[in-house]
Amino acid sequence: MSQTLTVTGQRVLLPDSLDPRPATLTIESGKIVAIEDGWRKSDIDAGSYILIAGLVDAHVHLNEPGRTAWEVSASSLFSHSSDLSFFHQGFWTGTRAAAAGGVTCVVDMPLNSLPPTCSSANLDLKRAAATNQCFTDVAFWGGVIPGNQHHLRPLVDAGVKGFKCFLIDSGVEEFPCVSEEDTQSAMEILQDLSTVLLFHAEFDHAPSQPAQPPQPSTAYNTFLQSRPEKLEVDAISLITRLQQRYPALRCHIVHLSAASALPVIRAAKAAGAKLTVETCFHYLCLAADHLPDGHPEFKCCPPIRDDTNRQLLWEALLDGTIDCVVSDHSPCVAELKHIDDGDIMGAWGGISTLGLGLSLLWTEGSKRGVSLAQILDWTSKKTAEHASLHHRKGALKVGFDADFVVWDPDAEFTVTKESLHFKNKLSAYEGLNLRGQVKQTYVRGSLVYDSTASDAFVNPPVGNLL
Repeated sequence: MSQTLTVTGQRVLLPDSLDPRPATLTIESGKIVAIEDGWRKSDIDAGSYILIAGLVDAHVHLNEPGRTAWEVSASSLFSHSSDLSFFHQGFWTGTRAAAAGGVTCVVDMPLNSLPPTCSSANLDLKRAAATNQCFTDVAFWGGVIPGNQHHLRPLVDAGVKGFKCFLIDSGVEEFPCVSEEDTQSAMEILQDLSTVLLFHAEFDHAPSQPAQPPQPSTAYNTFLQSRPEKLEVDAISLITRLQQRYPALRCHIVHLSAASALPVIRAAKAAGAKLTVETCFHYLCLAADHLPDGHPEFKCCPPIRDDTNRQLLWEALLDGTIDCVVSDHSPCVAELKHIDDGDIMGAWGGISTLGLGLSLLWTEGSKRGVSLAQILDWTSKKTAEHASLHHRKGALKVGFDADFVVWDPDAEFTVTKESLHFKNKLSAYEGLNLRGQVKQTYVRGSLVYDSTASDAFVNPPVGNLL
């Protein structure tokens, strides 16, 4: 957009302040070009609501191309057959849901799309699938799998923000886990590049154990016992040991769930390791103690653990051991989730969260005295830094993209299927009462979501591929 736009509000949360204050932003060509203290008559007035920077969700599975049905329930496939917009899957539905939750940029994981983003040719296919479909800006992670080391440098040149690998079975055959030798080969190549290596940090190297009496596959505790905290502790111990050989390369732990791994992380950081860590909304807002059996919508890998563990994760987030919070939005078709038979052990492991994260953290964080500024630090500033987008995303600053959200901190709502904007309406949060709600979301100065409009997504998608 080339025209000048002014945005004002009585409560604008700027990066140099813990509390919102009156301010006015001037926007040209989608960038913030000036910020002045005080309210004045403007094109957009947030009024008494809070104006905040858009969130950057650095861990999202949009599953396109190849598994676009995973953003939609199979039962809906025929009931919506006359709705042409329904056939836009993956990027279309996922980024709409993100925008409804105040997310203005997502970083897409290399799986579970087909093919996975493990070569520059596959990245081209993903970019083609995403073109003209995105309501938020979208960046991309690449993948490390056995034997693709020669693709890593070309992927960096093609613009991926870093690389994801698994130290345990990923759940999809086209994205196999890496061995210690594979990991070292990748680190050898990546250590001289401006990039980051992300780890799904579960490592199961124990010999097979004697058969145990069968446990009910519908019991959450059966699943919890199958993914003990030791898998995460062992993986992070391996990662920090390998990192000592390649100290120039930043490594990142995705979706940390096990608090027992925190001492290993603290020791590595204290020793100067370039190590960053994320956790997820579900690990901070849900606890295994309160999860019902026969409900696979709560299954994710690693698992949601007990309430004591959850409190330790909050403490680690507050003291800086954990750097940021992401969704790990990972939908699938209803059949794979085994909702009908409640088979948790057989169900796909993933929780759909896009659109709810800010409200979840505000609701739960308020009980702990957490400020909105802290939440934005974890979900916008730090996630932008993690994905090397900190020069343009993550704050209301001059020179940055004009990504902003009009936020009502006092609104209360109940999560229902109808309130979810991703197509596969299976949520671990259904029925939860939340506080704080997005009124409007703007990407580079363009309105992409308006909760007050009859059609909340009245404008066409404006998202760029970064």
